[in-house]
Amino acid sequence: MKNTKIGLTLVVASMALMGCGDKPAPKPAAKSDAPAAVAAAPSVEIKVGHVGPLTGGIAHLGKDNENGARLAIEQANEAKIKIGGKDAKFVLVAEDDQADPKVGTTVAQKLVDAKVAGVVGHLNSGVSIPASDI
Repeated sequence: MKNTKIGLTLVVASMALMGCGDKPAPKPAAKSDAPAAVAAAPSVEIKVGHVGPLTGGIAHLGKDNENGARLAIEQANEAKIKIGGKDAKFVLVAEDDQADPKVGTTVAQKLVDAKVAGVVGHLNSGVSIPASDI
């Protein structure tokens, strides 16, 4: 049940973020008398980030969390979701924050640079809200 909720959350979040783009709508192709070529459906790749402790004292929790995110991504891809008429392919971008606030900041920036559509994580609040920010 929890994995289904995660999967649905990922799908809804990615669909909402896809609507934020400023690309113009594609123009319809001109009609011709030639037989239409069968073209592969265009696809869109949606990166979803995961950040958690994959090494260190609580790595077992981070790995369980990542496995859940991977399962949700697999289920979303198996569902063959279409967004704006395009086949959606979800990709997990995983990072290890080592349960360290300083490392957490660095990997969060990596995900921003990778242009992920959303993030699952950080696992623990000490990394999400470093003491220096309180």
